[in-house]
Amino acid sequence: MKHPEIEKRIKELMSEMTLEEKVGQLHQAGGSLVGAFDLTLEEILTMVADGRMTEEEGHNMLSEARRDWHEDDLRAGRIGSYIGVLSAEEMNRLQHIAVEETRLGIPLINGVDVIHGFRTITPIPLAESCAWDMELWQRTARMSAEEATAAGVHMTFSPMVDVSKDPRWGRIAESAGEDAMLNGLYGEAKVRGYQSDDLTRHDAMAACVKHFAAYGAAEGGRDYNRVDMSPQRFEEEYLPSYERAVKAGARAVMPAFNDLSGVPCSVNKKLLTDILRKRWGFDGMTISDANAIAECINHGIAADRRDAARQALNAGMNMDMTSGCFLDHVKELVEAGEVSMDTLDEAVSNILRLKFELGLFDDPYRSNAEEEKAAMLKPEYRALAREAAQKSMVLLKNSGLLPLKEGVRIGLAGAMASNGDEMCGTWAGAVQPGDCKSIRDGMDEERIGYAMITEEPLPDCDVFVCAIGERKAESGEAASRASLELTEADIALLKRLKESGKPVVTVVFAGRPLCLGPAVEYADAVLMAWHPGTEAGPAILDLLFGRVNPSAKLTASFPAATGQCPTLYYDHIRTGRPAGKFKYTSKYLDAPVEPLFPFGFGLSYTSYRYSEISATQTGNGIHAEITVQNTGDRAGDEIVQCYFRDPAAQRVRPVRKLAAFEKVTLQPGEIKRVAFDIPETALGYYDQDMNFVIDDGLIEIHIGGNVRDTLLADVDYRNA
Repeated sequence: MKHPEIEKRIKELMSEMTLEEKVGQLHQAGGSLVGAFDLTLEEILTMVADGRMTEEEGHNMLSEARRDWHEDDLRAGRIGSYIGVLSAEEMNRLQHIAVEETRLGIPLINGVDVIHGFRTITPIPLAESCAWDMELWQRTARMSAEEATAAGVHMTFSPMVDVSKDPRWGRIAESAGEDAMLNGLYGEAKVRGYQSDDLTRHDAMAACVKHFAAYGAAEGGRDYNRVDMSPQRFEEEYLPSYERAVKAGARAVMPAFNDLSGVPCSVNKKLLTDILRKRWGFDGMTISDANAIAECINHGIAADRRDAARQALNAGMNMDMTSGCFLDHVKELVEAGEVSMDTLDEAVSNILRLKFELGLFDDPYRSNAEEEKAAMLKPEYRALAREAAQKSMVLLKNSGLLPLKEGVRIGLAGAMASNGDEMCGTWAGAVQPGDCKSIRDGMDEERIGYAMITEEPLPDCDVFVCAIGERKAESGEAASRASLELTEADIALLKRLKESGKPVVTVVFAGRPLCLGPAVEYADAVLMAWHPGTEAGPAILDLLFGRVNPSAKLTASFPAATGQCPTLYYDHIRTGRPAGKFKYTSKYLDAPVEPLFPFGFGLSYTSYRYSEISATQTGNGIHAEITVQNTGDRAGDEIVQCYFRDPAAQRVRPVRKLAAFEKVTLQPGEIKRVAFDIPETALGYYDQDMNFVIDDGLIEIHIGGNVRDTLLADVDYRNA
């Protein structure tokens, strides 16, 4: 909702701006690296990623380098925003130039990828989504905003709500998994946490929803690749998560790198104008991904940078992240009549609106060095990071070994056991070496006895704790993988420990679902820790020793083999020949069809019994109930999941679709009746002519602890 006073101030300011000053507002600049032995930032990061340089060496080199922030361009009014300024002191210096040394004194916006924490790192989004806890998601976003704004950040390029059904895609780590509703609820919670209830607060930052749209469907799971799908699938499975986040109040949207059915999102008018603004009423700012406008030349839809700038601005793009296409060409495009002044003015107005909403015109200096230092890694932040990690780790197997007894003698093995810096995962904000605690760090902190396992012979112990999986550089952007299998070294280690005859607990670190067959075979218990953040080690020990009862449930299916991807996601479309014993059915000759671990799966140290399911039609949907009992001997949190299925529709529908869920706390022996109200609109879909329809007839309601293990109730919808 536009504020009249802000709109008045925008109009007054726009009347004073020259064409060049308007164009300058469209340009987001990054800092060029100077020094560091003449290596570029990308070269340093690449050398760290491939092992030619240690992370500490890379950090030291970056610390010794300096950034060129193009201050002359800033003074000339040619920069409206920066990306990646990571300190309040530096941001205030640049802001001072903008406010005090330019003709109109228009303040800057500083945008940073604050994805799962700034200095205090929480679990990667895919991990945190496994908590199925909107209140937690909002609290961790609020913490991120408090730290980031203290360091001079005004906008975060988050939440990412790309529905991600293919674990080969590295950026599944940044998503809430394979379900549209979960991604949307995650996005809503993050927007509320980042922005608070008043953007002018010093600890509030604007949320930028990304990547609009369908980036998670990149063909082959290969980053930046094409996306091609039916309009029905786009509307039903991919678009809703962005809409939820936008309608939660996000003030910025970032189009995706990919093309969507042949039109790159950066120049896609249907997305940026027809859907985003006309259908959803969005009046915030759009900003390209890094260099994405210029890359429309590589896509083959723009002849040159000038053409790319023309197409992007006319499609509805407002700000150009770092490519310089707008800065170099929009003035001449307006003068030539290829971009109208009205189009330019709308883009500038959207940018200025966000700056006014943030209160930057009246209060441009939001923090200082002392406030920044005091805001980082507070004890309460570490406590929240530990809680988030506890609630995000999924217990995948337990043959009765866990929880471990106090005083047990532990043999600690695996490359991931003692490297705290690997715990933070992709996009780890402003984390510093030593910030994050490994399992070994946690054991040292608690004075838990252990022996490190390196080479033969194995030391005498009661149980092995083996830490394996992906390093943080192996997931995230530009980290797609053709194989999701465990490494030969990890498998060999697991086998060697198993052959000792001692019980084995495997802790898996990763930014995506992996093929964990060998871990399941050789270990007595398997804990999926993901990349859990700052308090990784302590949180893992809390779970292993039973101080916390595991409650997390998977939000992405785990493949039995990489070759299953991406066809094994939980809401796949039904086929006329579903998999069976008969040869001519939809299956593989050399791998199972079903995932190793299904969507919604996760074990506990207690057990739950489901019974007495019922479902009835209401005036505007379906009301369903089920009885859940804790049949174990300790309290636990159970995530009760409600799915529906339309057995006979006008278009082929998914095998099941998540409709609702609720996390319930149950004491030993306690029984609760859990109820769900499914709105009628959730049952609808788009027919062959793109009409939204809701069928009469049978609807199946499935409720249980995961998508595979449910009870069934039927409703003869609108015929009862």
